[in-house]
Order: sequence, then C-alpha cells, then structure tokens
Amino acid sequence: MSIALLIEQILNGLQFGVMLFLMAAGLTLIFGVMGLINLAHGSLFMVGAFACASVAAATGSFWLGLVASLAAAAAAGAVVEILVIRRLYERDHLDQVLATFALILIFSEGTRWVFGSFPLYLDIPRLLAGAVALPGGAQYPVYRLAVIGVGIAVAVGLYLLIGKTRLGMRIRAGESDREMIAALGIDIGTLYTLVFALGAALAGLAGAMVGALQSVQVGMGEPVLILAFVVIVIGGIGSIKGALVGAVLVGLTETLGRFLLPHLFGLMMPPSAAATVGAAIASMLIYVVMALILAFRPQGLFAANG
Repeated sequence: MSIALLIEQILNGLQFGVMLFLMAAGLTLIFGVMGLINLAHGSLFMVGAFACASVAAATGSFWLGLVASLAAAAAAGAVVEILVIRRLYERDHLDQVLATFALILIFSEGTRWVFGSFPLYLDIPRLLAGAVALPGGAQYPVYRLAVIGVGIAVAVGLYLLIGKTRLGMRIRAGESDREMIAALGIDIGTLYTLVFALGAALAGLAGAMVGALQSVQVGMGEPVLILAFVVIVIGGIGSIKGALVGAVLVGLTETLGRFLLPHLFGLMMPPSAAATVGAAIASMLIYVVMALILAFRPQGLFAANG
C-alpha cells in the first residue's frame, strides 16, 4: 500500500465528508430550530443537482448552473415550508415523517415528469479541471479539492452567521424558546421560512457539486439523506460544529473502511473473499461508530448551538 494511495483516500474521505456536512448542516438547523423531521431534505439535494445540470446544459456555464442550484433549492424549500411544513410544527413526529415522505414521492415523480427517467451529466468546469501532484507521485483532481474548500468555507460562514449576526441570534433563540421570541415581536413564521430556505440551499449546493462527480438522476438524494441523519445523530442535533465533525468522521470512516479493510482481511484469507468480507463490514462500520458514540454520549459529540 503506497503513501500516495492512502493520502488520496483520505482526501476522498474529506471530500465525501464535506458533502455530507452541507446536507447535515441544513438538516440539523431545521430539526434544531423547528423540531421537524424532514425526510424530503434529500429531494432538495436532487432539485439542486437537476437545476445545475439543466442550466449548465442550456447556457454552457457551470457557474450559472451553480447559482441556479442555490436559487432553485432555496425557492423549493421556501414554497414547501409555506404550503406544507408550517402545518406540521405542532403535529407529532409520525405525522411529520408521513408528510415529508409523501413530499419525496411528489418531488421524485415531478422531476421524472419534467426531466425524464434518464440521468443527466454535468461537466466539471474548465477552471477546476486537471489534477495536482500528491506526495508519492499520484495525481488528485482539482475539482475534488475545490469541493473540500467550498465545504470548509460554508462551515466558517455558518459559524459566523449563527454566532455573530442578529439573524443567528434569532435562530439560536428560536431553538431555545420559540414562544418567548414570538412574544418579543419577532415574526417566527418568516424566521422559520428563512431557516428552511437556507437549509434547502445548502442541500442544493451539495447536489450541484456532487452532480459533476456522478450522474444526476431521480432518487439520488435518498442514500445521502440516510448518512446525513447519521451525521447529525453523531455530532449532536442542532450543532453546526457537531455536523462538521460528524460529517468528516463519517466520510473518513466510510472511505478508509472500504479501502483498508479488504487489505487487512487479505492478510488472513484469499483476495476475493477478503474483498467481499471487507466491503460488507465497511458498509456497517459507520453505524458501529454511531452506536459506540451514543453509548458514551447519548446527546452526540456536541450540544446544540455548538
């Protein structure tokens, strides 16, 4: 096993982790502030990917597609919050799960009706094409490094937004005592719509960036949504810092597990069997990590607002 290959897998884990962070940050904001379980968050990831791919194909500009992904996902999130979600805040979690699951079906069939069942493909922009040399001589795509950079920039921006601005103060207050800030004259409905649209925009951004690495297709958000829920459970519900740490932990565990475990089992069994067993155990590894963390810290790694 070469050092260059190990570094490449670590970077892949970081890239996967920051993509999960963009999904989990929106989820943890929505659940922390509104107490809402939103299964349709993965559909907003898909909306961002389709918006970016279709606008980029029409204009020839990935950057216009990226702007479109943010706008489309935020608009879809705001419309969904106003028409559906705000009727669910006082309902129990079962009603929220059923309603947002219905939204998954509506988004999926609506997207299939508009774009068809065939996947779309999004080209990496010319500015971010190519690769850089890693220690040991391997090459690593510039675009994946850019994804890592965007994730870090968004994390810093969210930290400043939540911790240093008046809007962030209202978001934190709404998470702690929504009745009190409503009594102080703050329009709680508008605040909830803004938070939901922000979370949706982050999911759309993640979908757009991942769309250049894989095909853009109906249902692409659901597998990522499951991992995003794992991230916020590990990191702590309502914590942006927890979402970042949990996402990086899940990304590295998933990627390095799939890379290292077949090599480890290859020391004890034939290569074909080692690959099968290693892949099977790697797919369970993040859930084992989640169980271990919750056994010692049931609230997750960080408290809300952390």
